[in-house]
Amino acid sequence: MESFNTARRELLKFGGIGLAASAVTLPAFAAKPSSISATPLFFDVRTYGATGDGKTVDSPAINKAIEAAAAAGGGTVFFPAGTYVCFSIRLKSHVDLYLSQGCTILAADSPLPGQTTGYMGGTYDAAEPKTSYDAFQDYGHNHWHNSLIWGEDLHDFGISGPGLIYGKGLSFGGGGTPRGNYPIYRAEQEGVGNKAIALKNCRNVILRDFSILKGGHFGLLLTGVDNLTIDNLTIDTDRDGMDIDCCKNVHVSNCTVNSPWDDGICPKSSFALGYARPTENVTITNCYVSGYYELGSIIDGTFKKFPPEAHVPRNGRIKCGTESNGGFINITISNCICEGSKGISIETSDGALAEDIAISNITMRDTIDAPLFLRLNRRNRGPQDTMRPGTLRRVLISNLVSHNSFASTASILSGVPGNLIEDIKLSNCYFGHKGLPTNALTGWGDQSKPMPDWRNIAVPELESDYPELLRFGPTPSNAFFIRHLKNLEMSHVEVAPQNPDPRPAFWLDDVHRADFIAVTAPTSTPAFSFKQVTDLRIAISRAAKDTQLATADNLTL
Repeated sequence: MESFNTARRELLKFGGIGLAASAVTLPAFAAKPSSISATPLFFDVRTYGATGDGKTVDSPAINKAIEAAAAAGGGTVFFPAGTYVCFSIRLKSHVDLYLSQGCTILAADSPLPGQTTGYMGGTYDAAEPKTSYDAFQDYGHNHWHNSLIWGEDLHDFGISGPGLIYGKGLSFGGGGTPRGNYPIYRAEQEGVGNKAIALKNCRNVILRDFSILKGGHFGLLLTGVDNLTIDNLTIDTDRDGMDIDCCKNVHVSNCTVNSPWDDGICPKSSFALGYARPTENVTITNCYVSGYYELGSIIDGTFKKFPPEAHVPRNGRIKCGTESNGGFINITISNCICEGSKGISIETSDGALAEDIAISNITMRDTIDAPLFLRLNRRNRGPQDTMRPGTLRRVLISNLVSHNSFASTASILSGVPGNLIEDIKLSNCYFGHKGLPTNALTGWGDQSKPMPDWRNIAVPELESDYPELLRFGPTPSNAFFIRHLKNLEMSHVEVAPQNPDPRPAFWLDDVHRADFIAVTAPTSTPAFSFKQVTDLRIAISRAAKDTQLATADNLTL
């Protein structure tokens, strides 16, 4: 028995100093008790032929290690320090990948246009065959196998550890100028890798502690994944950071996402599964999203900002949508920082039900458009026999601080004629923006054009368009443009432009039952403009005197 205890202590000691052992098994003298198994504790990829030398294609050896772990009933596939050049890595149920400190999984170069193979004659797994519903979402959303790491119809697995996934050889899903001196790979070309990690129809998944640099079209594309935990990831990429699509019971926490060219954290509900499935029961908390920084400078810790003249969208935001066939139900976004990015967006355009959404404890700085965009319209990108009028209702926004956002477009909360957003509450919020330029010859972002009279601005409806705030152009209000909405309450909300802004802070059109309580805004010009508004109340506010009106049309206060 003493010999068994000694062996046990040695094993615990071994496990504590590192996981680098290769296919560790219990010593023969310790394997006698029936409760002890001879199954390896860890499946070291080097035991199966991986080199980690940064030159050899190691994905065949890595896939062998994963298959061995699965055949043993499950286990942890361990990556020691090194650079593992890979094409597609195929995940299995009951198998975790552990990326140790100093480990890099490097996406091998995809085939260039006109080529049939990529690095050392290799290719990524073929994309799945086209389906009748491919047209209802972008190409990247319809395919998972053409990825660096992928899994389908799996359960009880994960990826963890402080290592790096570097998608150098992945397509970012579009044409145009290469980003960060990387070549352009055509996403639909056979053999090209399109995503860093893609999962479809999985459950009980944990993704934790690793980093992704240049994740392709999606750093994470997670479609139909339930009971999902994403924690402490750092993603520094040139398209979407993470897309959480048609998923249920999802927890995203403690993540940093820099995605200047696209969205940072993006719940979606597309038709990619062949039917409309909602994304529901999602919490996003304690995260930092940005579009500020040059690609790679979050990973290497330099935090190098783009120069002012750089033509970069600087998206980097948290957004529900645009794909919205199934809807968004029970969503909470809390304790997050949004810096140098677009604002938080809730978009339902494809017949979705978006309801019961709470946004709280958010700080926003240098937002490039406006802090909030709530949009209900009818793009109806999906099978026509599934289309229905969408809903956007029961959204609560509280304890939000926004500093130094752009001036020309206000936050927009807008439905469309005949389909109104419902039940929106904002409380304890501060909105500070640049205000209009003081130079009257400065245009709306165009230095060569004179500034138009804000009174003549007509904001288009864009009922069937792609929902994007800046597509609406300048607004005749500086803080909120609210249209086609029922049941609005704003309490303890302050609007504070840095420069004088002649536009009213709030513009309401086709709004029914609107309460403004303890609202603060500049009073040098009227703070409110009302058109087709019913059941209006303003109380104990510095923006305007106490008012209660059954109707307010073509009225300023």
